[in-house]
Amino acid sequence: MRYFVEPWNPSFGSPNHLDGSGSGSGPAPQSTAELKLDVELAVKSWRPLPARPDVGTPPVVLLVDGVRRIDAYLWAQDSEGNSHPAVAASYAAGVVRCDLRRKVAEVIHYQVRRGLFTPAPDATAIGVPPGVYLPRPTNGTQHEDLAKAVQTAMLALELVVSEEVRESTVDDDDLLVTDGPLRGRHRLARAIGYTKTLGAEYLAPQQARVVTACRPGERSPVFTTGPQWPHYSWYLRLPGPASHPWAGMVLVQGSPELTAEQATALADRSAATLPRFASTAYKDPRAPQNLVPIAGLERRLRGLLGDPKLLHRTLAKASVQ
Repeated sequence: MRYFVEPWNPSFGSPNHLDGSGSGSGPAPQSTAELKLDVELAVKSWRPLPARPDVGTPPVVLLVDGVRRIDAYLWAQDSEGNSHPAVAASYAAGVVRCDLRRKVAEVIHYQVRRGLFTPAPDATAIGVPPGVYLPRPTNGTQHEDLAKAVQTAMLALELVVSEEVRESTVDDDDLLVTDGPLRGRHRLARAIGYTKTLGAEYLAPQQARVVTACRPGERSPVFTTGPQWPHYSWYLRLPGPASHPWAGMVLVQGSPELTAEQATALADRSAATLPRFASTAYKDPRAPQNLVPIAGLERRLRGLLGDPKLLHRTLAKASVQ
C-alpha cells in the first residue's frame, strides 16, 4: 500500500474530490455523463500527449475569477414577528490581462457587489454607502443554505464580467480562461473553462491510467461529455512535485460548438500556455493549480471588497436602529 500527501494547504480542502472528500459520504460516484472518447484518438490509442513544439502561446491571455466573503450572519424579522436567517456578503469578479509580449499583467475589469441573502419576503437593503447590501431573495432555513447562494451569485457575476471583457476585446488571437466549468460561457470566442478542483470521475480506469501517466505539460486526448451540459474536455498536468498520481492535474473544457479539429487545436494551445502560469508551493498553498495571475487577481479583488471589520460594525449599527 502506498500513501501520498496532498501538497495543498488543508485549510483549502482538497483539489481532488475523486475520493468523496467534497461530500463526506464515501467514494465519489462515477459520472453518469455520456462520453465520446475517440474525438482525437481511437480509444485503443489513448496515451499522454506532450505539448506540440509547433504550437505557440497566444500574445494575450485573459483570466477570469471571483472572490466572496461573508460579512455577517443576521436574522430578519418580518411584520408578523417571524424570524428568517440572513447573510450579508460581499463578492467580486474580475479579469486580469496578461500580455506575454510585454510580460505585463494588469487587472483590466472588475465588478464588486454586496447582497443580503435571505428568504424574508419583505427584506430591505441594509447598510450605508458604500457598504449597502441589497436584498437577494434566497431559499433556505439555515445560514449555511444562504451562504451557498453567495457562491452562485459570484459565479453569475463571473459570467457577466466574462461577457463584458469579450465584448471589449481588441485582440483577435487571445485566450480567455474562465474559472471553473465553461457552463454559460460556451459562446464566448477563444474561451476555455479551467477547473482546478476535480470532482466526479468521468473516465473508466483504463483511460484514467492514461491521465495519471501524464508528465508535467502533457495532456490527455480530447473527449466529449453529454448530453446535459455537453462540452469538449481534456486533462492537463501542470509542472510541480509528483506527490501523488493526480498531483497538479486540472480539467480543461472547450465549447461544444467547436469542431473536433478546433477543440484539439484549443487543447494544444492550452497545453502550451497554462503550464507557464503554474504557481509554486512556497508562494501559494494551492500550487500549482492556482495560477499565478489568478492569485494576483484574487488579492486585488479581496482588497476591493472593503475592510471586513468596518463593514461588520456598520451592519451591527444598522441592525439595531
